[in-house]
Amino acid sequence: MKRLIPSLLLFVLSSTAAPLGADTWPFEPARDSFSDDALLDLRNLNEEEAGESGFLQVDDQGDFILGNGDPVRLWCVNTNVGREQPWRPKPRGRQTEPDLDYHARFLAKRGVNMVRCHSHINPAIPKEGDGPPIDHVNASEVDWIQRTVAAMKQQGIYTTISPYWANSMQSDDAAWGTDWNGRHHALLFFDSTMQEAYKAWLKQLFAEPNPHTGMPLAQDPAVGIIQIQNEDSLLFWTVNNLKGGPRARLGKEFANWASDKYGSLEEALTAWDGETLPADQLEQGVLDFRNIHDLTSGSNAPDTQRLADQLQFWAETMHAFNQEIARYLREDLGCQQLINAGNWKTADTVALNDAERWTYTANEVSAVNRYFSGLHLGKHRGWAILDGDQYSNASVLQDDALKFPLNIKLTKGHPMLVTESSWVMPNDYASEGPFLIAAYGALTGFDGFYWFATGDDGWTPPGSANGYLPSQKKWTFANPDMLGQFPAAALAYRLDFVKRGEPVVVEKRALKNLWNRTRPIIAETSGFDPNRDSGDISTDSSVKTAVDPRAFLVGPVEVEYGADPSESEVMDLTHYISGDGTKIESVTGELTLDTKNHFCTLDAPKAQGVTAFFKGLPPFELSDVTIECQNEYGAILVAAIDGKPLKQSAKILVQVGTQSRPTGWEIKETTIESSDAGEVEGFEVVSYGKAPWQVDTAQANITVKNPALTQAMALDANGMPVKEVPVTKTDEGLEFRFPPGHLYVVLQ
Repeated sequence: MKRLIPSLLLFVLSSTAAPLGADTWPFEPARDSFSDDALLDLRNLNEEEAGESGFLQVDDQGDFILGNGDPVRLWCVNTNVGREQPWRPKPRGRQTEPDLDYHARFLAKRGVNMVRCHSHINPAIPKEGDGPPIDHVNASEVDWIQRTVAAMKQQGIYTTISPYWANSMQSDDAAWGTDWNGRHHALLFFDSTMQEAYKAWLKQLFAEPNPHTGMPLAQDPAVGIIQIQNEDSLLFWTVNNLKGGPRARLGKEFANWASDKYGSLEEALTAWDGETLPADQLEQGVLDFRNIHDLTSGSNAPDTQRLADQLQFWAETMHAFNQEIARYLREDLGCQQLINAGNWKTADTVALNDAERWTYTANEVSAVNRYFSGLHLGKHRGWAILDGDQYSNASVLQDDALKFPLNIKLTKGHPMLVTESSWVMPNDYASEGPFLIAAYGALTGFDGFYWFATGDDGWTPPGSANGYLPSQKKWTFANPDMLGQFPAAALAYRLDFVKRGEPVVVEKRALKNLWNRTRPIIAETSGFDPNRDSGDISTDSSVKTAVDPRAFLVGPVEVEYGADPSESEVMDLTHYISGDGTKIESVTGELTLDTKNHFCTLDAPKAQGVTAFFKGLPPFELSDVTIECQNEYGAILVAAIDGKPLKQSAKILVQVGTQSRPTGWEIKETTIESSDAGEVEGFEVVSYGKAPWQVDTAQANITVKNPALTQAMALDANGMPVKEVPVTKTDEGLEFRFPPGHLYVVLQ
């Protein structure tokens, strides 16, 4: 029997046609000249020079502040521009490498104040010949980071440095005397050889002078955040890959830990009711580990004290490593930057995520990588879109609201980042992304969101994923749907146009409950069932039933570790979440998400708008803005450029995002056979198309209540005035038809 996953059901019922309307326009913007005549340029939101008043800091509430104490939120991107990658083709129509200085100015103009260099400074191992010693750094990567910091600094943009990813680590076991055998995940947390090499790489990265600024990165306040490592954890499935010598070394540490906790290894075994594992080497003082599956919610394995101790040991091992690296960076290298431990997920969101996040509290900043997408099946689905690939769509406005990337518990006292995210192609509904991230990020007090990723210094046209394989790249945001929607979103997010709500959930968790894997009262997964999971909550918690995960869309959800569960608090959410869960109001009253009628509205004094599946919906009448749209889907955001309430502002940005696809993009309906979701109705790519992007023409009438407004000016993609748009003056303000072929209109 055919089964539709809930997230796609409404889409299938409402539309199975090709995503773009018949009326489209080619997106072929000229290279930005950064003229002073531009009517839209957000460069002035940034400092003249990043770090001009000192290093980024964290205040008493766990929020970012500049060196001078001013609060700051981070609108961020992941960039590879300027990186030495021989396989990367030259940008379309150009014979030179992307320009880092241009790139920095381009990003600052569109509201960006932080970039992330996700790198691998470990030695590069050649395919043939002798490799470098283990303590040698990848000089090319270091140079790229140094050049990026220098260029971004001049445009008031901070840099996050992510120097290591176990997934891209290479090693020369024969030359180095190591026994890693190509398995590098988890080693950084306990393997002394890896740790000493890692410190040597950090020293060469941070302590040596940056030839482009004259100062070491350790002393440069333009480096905002240091991320210790990317996407690795002892609490993820990859820990099962530890074999041989590395597994025995970690097992030796586990035995020492258990001896310290219980007085001796023999007493530990007594506390564990004699539980042993076949691979234990008790005479050598080595304990083995149960499969991480035994720690997950779906396991039927015995839930024993040894298993709880295994989890505690793993978590404390990571926490101790994070503390030691912070000490090394601060004391040995003189780094004053904020530090983030990592950004990964666990083998079980409900049972293990809080333990993972606790390990991050060894440092100032917490983070996670979280993408938003439907299904995508294909030979190269990890990085490319080819003809014959199958996909389904996802939208927060439909039944995917519980998968929204910002449905995250904020660790009390620690800023929270999403260091990689995007509405991942080939999803049709990306223009809602910047709108929703800005609105809900501001509501919840979220601290920074990094769009992933770009290797182009400006816009990214449709094109090959690697320059050689005919395909469409998957991991990109620099298109009209996402980057094109940055300006109004960045204004609203960075300038607090959306009111921050009071916490609707404050969960306090005792560490013993983390190790015993008692259920949290709320979890970051759509699979968390308040009815099913309520019986597993800690008996000493003041909250006895699980909390509807829609609470993430009502207001801030906070968690504090090492605290008394009896002091947890939950607001009465029935005032904000409808009985059937399809309508969610923010605690501030400024945001409404309706997944039954497929829209989200923002109604704040300085920013108003809607993202919706507009067909069949009446006009949206907000406090100062009325929006009537005939597009199938889109996002319309009105924001005050001068920071005044819309009804008083002298300069207002009206931004419209619809849908875009490569020229010649062609799809057909199909049924997707998914091992996880069963049979899903979706699409097959008949042709992945070519450049340029074709954008669905906006069909919107917009009214703004502000009697001082007299003019509407259409802008090009670089914020330059193109033509005056006809307006109708009313007693309260003006109304106009959004002009075809544009993303922005400025009202003055």
